[in-house]
Amino acid sequence: MTTVDRALGRPRAFAPVGLTVVRRHPLIAVLAVMVLVFQLATGSFLDASNLSGIATDAATLAIVAVPLALLVISGYLDLSVGSTLALGGLVAGWLAGQGQSPVVAVLGALAAGAAVGAVNGVLCCYLGLSAFIVTLGMLTAVRGLAQQLFPLPLSGFGSGFAWLGGSRIAGVAAPVVIAGLVLVAGALFLALTPGGRHVFAIGVNREAAHLSGINIRRTPFALFVVTGVAAALAGAIKASVLDSAVAGTSGAGFELTVLTAVLLGGVALTGGSGSVLGVLLGVLFLGSLQNGLTLLNVPTFWQQMAQGVALVAGAALAYFAPRTR
Repeated sequence: MTTVDRALGRPRAFAPVGLTVVRRHPLIAVLAVMVLVFQLATGSFLDASNLSGIATDAATLAIVAVPLALLVISGYLDLSVGSTLALGGLVAGWLAGQGQSPVVAVLGALAAGAAVGAVNGVLCCYLGLSAFIVTLGMLTAVRGLAQQLFPLPLSGFGSGFAWLGGSRIAGVAAPVVIAGLVLVAGALFLALTPGGRHVFAIGVNREAAHLSGINIRRTPFALFVVTGVAAALAGAIKASVLDSAVAGTSGAGFELTVLTAVLLGGVALTGGSGSVLGVLLGVLFLGSLQNGLTLLNVPTFWQQMAQGVALVAGAALAYFAPRTR
Protein backbone atom coordinates (compact mmCIF):
# COMPACT_ATOMS: atom_id res chain seq x y z
CA MET A 1 0.00 0.00 0.00
CA THR A 2 1.35 3.43 -0.93
CA THR A 3 1.96 6.38 1.35
CA VAL A 4 -1.00 8.14 -0.25
CA ASP A 5 -3.25 5.21 0.58
CA ARG A 6 -2.09 5.22 4.20
CA ALA A 7 -2.64 8.96 4.49
CA LEU A 8 -6.27 8.68 3.42
CA GLY A 9 -6.90 5.34 5.07
CA ARG A 10 -7.78 3.77 1.71
CA PRO A 11 -8.48 0.03 1.57
CA ARG A 12 -6.64 -2.43 -0.66
CA ALA A 13 -8.40 -2.90 -3.98
CA PHE A 14 -8.86 -6.65 -3.69
CA ALA A 15 -10.61 -6.64 -0.30
CA PRO A 16 -14.21 -5.68 0.54
CA VAL A 17 -14.13 -1.96 1.18
CA GLY A 18 -16.11 -1.86 4.42
CA LEU A 19 -14.35 -4.84 5.97
CA THR A 20 -10.90 -3.54 5.10
CA VAL A 21 -11.63 -0.08 6.49
CA VAL A 22 -12.77 -1.61 9.77
CA ARG A 23 -9.66 -3.80 9.87
CA ARG A 24 -7.45 -0.77 9.38
CA HIS A 25 -9.47 1.29 11.83
CA PRO A 26 -10.95 -1.04 14.49
CA LEU A 27 -12.01 2.04 16.43
CA ILE A 28 -14.97 2.29 14.01
CA ALA A 29 -16.52 -0.84 15.49
CA VAL A 30 -15.77 0.26 19.05
CA LEU A 31 -17.28 3.69 18.38
CA ALA A 32 -20.42 2.18 16.87
CA VAL A 33 -20.95 -0.10 19.87
CA MET A 34 -20.35 2.75 22.31
CA VAL A 35 -22.85 5.00 20.51
CA LEU A 36 -25.44 2.22 20.58
CA VAL A 37 -24.94 1.65 24.30
CA PHE A 38 -25.22 5.35 25.11
CA GLN A 39 -28.35 5.68 22.98
CA LEU A 40 -30.03 2.74 24.70
CA ALA A 41 -28.99 4.02 28.12
CA THR A 42 -30.00 7.66 27.66
CA GLY A 43 -32.54 7.68 24.84
CA SER A 44 -31.24 11.09 23.71
CA PHE A 45 -27.64 10.52 22.68
CA LEU A 46 -28.45 10.54 18.95
CA ASP A 47 -30.68 13.61 19.13
CA ALA A 48 -29.63 16.24 16.61
CA SER A 49 -29.00 18.82 19.32
CA ASN A 50 -26.75 16.46 21.26
CA LEU A 51 -24.77 15.41 18.19
CA SER A 52 -24.31 19.08 17.33
CA GLY A 53 -22.99 19.67 20.84
CA ILE A 54 -20.53 16.78 20.51
CA ALA A 55 -19.23 18.15 17.22
CA THR A 56 -18.82 21.65 18.63
CA ASP A 57 -17.05 20.45 21.78
CA ALA A 58 -14.73 18.19 19.76
CA ALA A 59 -13.86 20.86 17.20
CA THR A 60 -10.97 22.40 19.15
CA LEU A 61 -9.60 18.92 19.82
CA ALA A 62 -9.63 18.11 16.10
CA ILE A 63 -7.97 21.42 15.21
CA VAL A 64 -4.94 20.52 17.32
CA ALA A 65 -5.00 16.74 16.80
CA VAL A 66 -4.43 16.90 13.04
CA PRO A 67 -1.12 18.82 13.04
CA LEU A 68 0.01 16.97 16.17
CA ALA A 69 -0.66 13.68 14.38
CA LEU A 70 1.51 14.79 11.44
CA LEU A 71 4.23 15.73 13.91
CA VAL A 72 4.04 12.32 15.59
CA ILE A 73 4.08 10.56 12.21
CA SER A 74 7.34 12.39 11.45
CA GLY A 75 8.83 10.98 14.66
CA TYR A 76 8.43 13.96 17.01
CA LEU A 77 6.07 14.95 19.82
CA ASP A 78 4.68 18.16 21.34
CA LEU A 79 3.49 18.08 24.94
CA SER A 80 3.23 21.86 25.24
CA VAL A 81 -0.04 22.26 23.30
CA GLY A 82 -2.15 22.67 26.44
CA SER A 83 -0.08 25.59 27.70
CA THR A 84 0.07 27.06 24.20
CA LEU A 85 -3.72 26.85 24.03
CA ALA A 86 -3.92 28.80 27.30
CA LEU A 87 -1.46 31.43 26.09
CA GLY A 88 -3.29 31.84 22.77
CA GLY A 89 -6.65 32.26 24.47
CA LEU A 90 -5.27 34.81 26.91
CA VAL A 91 -3.52 36.86 24.22
CA ALA A 92 -6.62 36.87 22.00
CA GLY A 93 -8.90 37.71 24.91
CA TRP A 94 -6.65 40.51 26.16
CA LEU A 95 -6.39 42.09 22.72
CA ALA A 96 -10.16 41.86 22.24
CA GLY A 97 -10.70 43.36 25.69
CA GLN A 98 -8.43 46.27 24.71
CA GLY A 99 -10.78 47.11 21.88
CA GLN A 100 -8.84 45.47 19.06
CA SER A 101 -10.77 43.86 16.23
CA PRO A 102 -11.40 40.10 16.36
CA VAL A 103 -9.00 39.66 13.42
CA VAL A 104 -6.17 41.40 15.27
CA ALA A 105 -6.95 39.40 18.42
CA VAL A 106 -6.81 36.09 16.58
CA LEU A 107 -3.65 37.06 14.69
CA GLY A 108 -2.00 37.96 18.00
CA ALA A 109 -2.89 34.54 19.37
CA LEU A 110 -1.56 32.81 16.25
CA ALA A 111 1.71 34.74 16.51
CA ALA A 112 2.13 33.61 20.12
CA GLY A 113 1.48 30.00 19.13
CA ALA A 114 3.91 30.24 16.21
CA ALA A 115 6.59 31.58 18.55
CA VAL A 116 6.18 28.64 20.93
CA GLY A 117 6.23 26.19 18.03
CA ALA A 118 9.33 27.82 16.57
CA VAL A 119 11.21 27.48 19.86
CA ASN A 120 10.23 23.82 20.06
CA GLY A 121 11.25 23.29 16.44
CA VAL A 122 14.66 24.91 16.76
CA LEU A 123 15.54 22.98 19.90
CA CYS A 124 14.29 19.62 18.61
CA CYS A 125 14.95 19.73 14.86
CA TYR A 126 18.07 21.86 14.56
CA LEU A 127 19.80 21.30 17.90
CA GLY A 128 18.74 17.64 18.13
CA LEU A 129 17.36 17.75 21.66
CA SER A 130 14.76 15.23 22.81
CA ALA A 131 11.28 16.35 21.76
CA PHE A 132 9.81 14.74 24.86
CA ILE A 133 12.09 16.64 27.24
CA VAL A 134 11.94 19.94 25.36
CA THR A 135 8.16 20.09 25.01
CA LEU A 136 7.64 18.84 28.55
CA GLY A 137 9.78 21.72 29.74
CA MET A 138 7.95 24.14 27.44
CA LEU A 139 4.64 22.94 28.89
CA THR A 140 5.72 24.34 32.26
CA ALA A 141 7.58 27.35 30.90
CA VAL A 142 4.74 28.59 28.69
CA ARG A 143 2.23 28.08 31.49
CA GLY A 144 4.44 30.12 33.79
CA LEU A 145 4.80 32.83 31.15
CA ALA A 146 1.02 33.00 30.75
CA GLN A 147 0.56 33.35 34.51
CA GLN A 148 3.20 36.06 34.66
CA LEU A 149 1.67 38.07 31.81
CA PHE A 150 -1.95 37.53 32.87
CA PRO A 151 -2.04 36.91 36.64
CA LEU A 152 -5.76 37.71 36.84
CA PRO A 153 -8.61 35.97 34.98
CA LEU A 154 -9.75 37.75 31.83
CA SER A 155 -13.38 38.11 30.78
CA GLY A 156 -15.77 40.33 28.88
CA PHE A 157 -14.21 40.22 25.42
CA GLY A 158 -17.12 41.75 23.55
CA SER A 159 -19.71 40.57 21.06
CA GLY A 160 -17.35 40.91 18.09
CA PHE A 161 -14.89 38.38 19.48
CA ALA A 162 -17.76 36.06 20.46
CA TRP A 163 -18.38 35.51 16.73
CA LEU A 164 -15.39 33.19 16.51
CA GLY A 165 -16.87 30.56 18.79
CA GLY A 166 -20.57 31.30 18.70
CA SER A 167 -21.50 32.08 15.10
CA ARG A 168 -22.84 29.71 12.47
CA ILE A 169 -21.77 29.31 8.86
CA ALA A 170 -24.48 27.80 6.66
CA GLY A 171 -26.13 26.52 9.82
CA VAL A 172 -22.95 24.86 11.14
CA ALA A 173 -21.07 26.15 14.18
CA ALA A 174 -17.97 28.12 13.17
CA PRO A 175 -15.56 25.94 15.23
CA VAL A 176 -16.87 22.83 13.44
CA VAL A 177 -16.32 24.49 10.06
CA ILE A 178 -12.76 25.43 11.04
CA ALA A 179 -12.11 21.88 12.27
CA GLY A 180 -13.47 20.47 9.01
CA LEU A 181 -11.13 22.68 6.99
CA VAL A 182 -8.18 21.57 9.11
CA LEU A 183 -9.08 17.89 8.62
CA VAL A 184 -9.40 18.29 4.85
CA ALA A 185 -6.17 20.28 4.63
CA GLY A 186 -4.31 17.66 6.65
CA ALA A 187 -5.59 14.78 4.52
CA LEU A 188 -4.76 16.57 1.27
CA PHE A 189 -1.31 17.50 2.55
CA LEU A 190 -0.48 13.88 3.37
CA ALA A 191 -1.97 12.51 0.17
CA LEU A 192 -1.10 14.97 -2.55
CA THR A 193 2.06 16.87 -1.63
CA PRO A 194 5.75 15.97 -1.49
CA GLY A 195 5.76 17.31 2.07
CA GLY A 196 3.25 14.65 3.06
CA ARG A 197 5.46 11.92 1.66
CA HIS A 198 8.43 13.45 3.44
CA VAL A 199 6.54 13.28 6.75
CA PHE A 200 6.16 9.50 6.41
CA ALA A 201 9.71 9.02 5.15
CA ILE A 202 11.25 10.96 8.05
CA GLY A 203 9.14 9.03 10.54
CA VAL A 204 10.06 5.65 9.08
CA ASN A 205 13.83 6.22 8.84
CA ARG A 206 15.31 9.65 9.36
CA GLU A 207 18.78 8.70 8.13
CA ALA A 208 17.47 7.07 4.96
CA ALA A 209 15.28 10.10 4.31
CA HIS A 210 18.33 12.36 4.66
CA LEU A 211 20.36 10.23 2.25
CA SER A 212 17.52 10.41 -0.28
CA GLY A 213 17.72 14.19 -0.31
CA ILE A 214 14.86 15.06 2.07
CA ASN A 215 15.42 18.00 4.41
CA ILE A 216 14.85 16.18 7.69
CA ARG A 217 14.90 19.40 9.74
CA ARG A 218 12.73 21.81 7.78
CA THR A 219 9.58 19.66 7.54
CA PRO A 220 9.35 18.76 11.27
CA PHE A 221 10.21 22.36 12.18
CA ALA A 222 7.28 23.57 10.08
CA LEU A 223 5.02 21.02 11.77
CA PHE A 224 6.07 22.27 15.21
CA VAL A 225 5.14 25.81 14.17
CA VAL A 226 1.80 24.71 12.67
CA THR A 227 0.99 22.71 15.81
CA GLY A 228 1.67 25.78 17.96
CA VAL A 229 -0.51 27.93 15.71
CA ALA A 230 -3.33 25.35 15.85
CA ALA A 231 -3.14 25.17 19.64
CA ALA A 232 -3.30 28.97 19.92
CA LEU A 233 -6.26 29.05 17.52
CA ALA A 234 -8.04 26.47 19.66
CA GLY A 235 -7.34 28.63 22.70
CA ALA A 236 -8.83 31.68 21.00
CA ILE A 237 -11.94 29.69 20.11
CA LYS A 238 -12.35 28.45 23.68
CA ALA A 239 -11.90 31.97 25.04
CA SER A 240 -14.53 33.18 22.59
CA VAL A 241 -17.00 30.47 23.61
CA LEU A 242 -16.49 30.96 27.35
CA ASP A 243 -15.94 34.73 27.19
CA SER A 244 -13.17 34.20 29.72
CA ALA A 245 -9.63 32.84 30.05
CA VAL A 246 -7.63 31.82 33.13
CA ALA A 247 -3.87 31.31 32.94
CA GLY A 248 -3.72 28.62 35.59
CA THR A 249 -6.48 26.33 34.34
CA SER A 250 -7.12 26.98 30.63
CA GLY A 251 -5.99 23.97 28.62
CA ALA A 252 -4.82 22.04 31.69
CA GLY A 253 -4.43 18.39 30.67
CA PHE A 254 -5.33 19.18 27.07
CA GLU A 255 -2.04 17.76 25.79
CA LEU A 256 -2.92 14.31 27.11
CA THR A 257 -6.41 14.48 25.60
CA VAL A 258 -5.00 15.36 22.19
CA LEU A 259 -2.35 12.66 22.42
CA THR A 260 -5.01 10.14 23.38
CA ALA A 261 -7.05 11.03 20.28
CA VAL A 262 -3.98 10.71 18.08
CA LEU A 263 -2.98 7.31 19.48
CA LEU A 264 -6.54 6.00 19.40
CA GLY A 265 -6.59 7.02 15.74
CA GLY A 266 -3.81 4.55 14.99
CA VAL A 267 -0.89 6.96 14.74
CA ALA A 268 2.27 5.15 15.82
CA LEU A 269 4.09 6.95 18.62
CA THR A 270 7.35 5.77 17.06
CA GLY A 271 6.45 7.55 13.81
CA GLY A 272 6.01 6.45 10.23
CA SER A 273 2.32 5.53 10.13
CA GLY A 274 -1.09 7.08 10.66
CA SER A 275 -3.95 8.75 8.84
CA VAL A 276 -6.21 11.76 9.20
CA LEU A 277 -9.26 9.48 9.08
CA GLY A 278 -7.93 7.65 12.12
CA VAL A 279 -7.38 10.94 13.95
CA LEU A 280 -10.97 11.97 13.21
CA LEU A 281 -12.20 8.68 14.66
CA GLY A 282 -10.09 9.21 17.78
CA VAL A 283 -11.53 12.69 18.25
CA LEU A 284 -15.09 11.46 17.77
CA PHE A 285 -14.51 8.59 20.19
CA LEU A 286 -13.29 10.87 22.98
CA GLY A 287 -16.00 13.44 22.34
CA SER A 288 -18.72 10.78 22.37
CA LEU A 289 -17.28 9.11 25.46
CA GLN A 290 -17.23 12.31 27.48
CA ASN A 291 -20.67 13.37 26.30
CA GLY A 292 -22.24 9.98 26.99
CA LEU A 293 -20.77 9.75 30.48
CA THR A 294 -21.98 13.28 31.21
CA LEU A 295 -25.51 12.39 30.08
CA LEU A 296 -25.39 9.42 32.44
CA ASN A 297 -24.31 11.72 35.30
CA VAL A 298 -21.06 9.84 35.80
CA PRO A 299 -18.83 11.67 38.31
CA THR A 300 -15.90 13.63 36.90
CA PHE A 301 -13.23 11.43 38.47
CA TRP A 302 -14.69 8.37 36.70
CA GLN A 303 -14.63 10.29 33.44
CA GLN A 304 -10.95 11.06 34.02
CA MET A 305 -10.28 7.40 34.70
CA ALA A 306 -12.06 6.47 31.48
CA GLN A 307 -9.88 8.90 29.54
CA GLY A 308 -6.77 7.41 31.14
CA VAL A 309 -7.87 3.92 30.16
CA ALA A 310 -8.51 5.21 26.64
CA LEU A 311 -4.95 6.56 26.47
CA VAL A 312 -3.51 3.18 27.46
CA ALA A 313 -5.83 1.45 24.98
CA GLY A 314 -4.72 3.87 22.27
CA ALA A 315 -1.07 3.14 22.92
CA ALA A 316 -1.77 -0.60 22.81
CA LEU A 317 -3.79 -0.20 19.62
CA ALA A 318 -1.01 1.77 17.96
CA TYR A 319 1.46 -0.96 18.94
CA PHE A 320 -0.49 -4.10 18.09
CA ALA A 321 -2.66 -3.05 15.12
CA PRO A 322 0.20 -2.88 12.55
CA ARG A 323 1.45 -6.28 13.65
CA THR A 324 -2.03 -7.78 13.42
CA ARG A 325 -2.47 -6.43 9.90
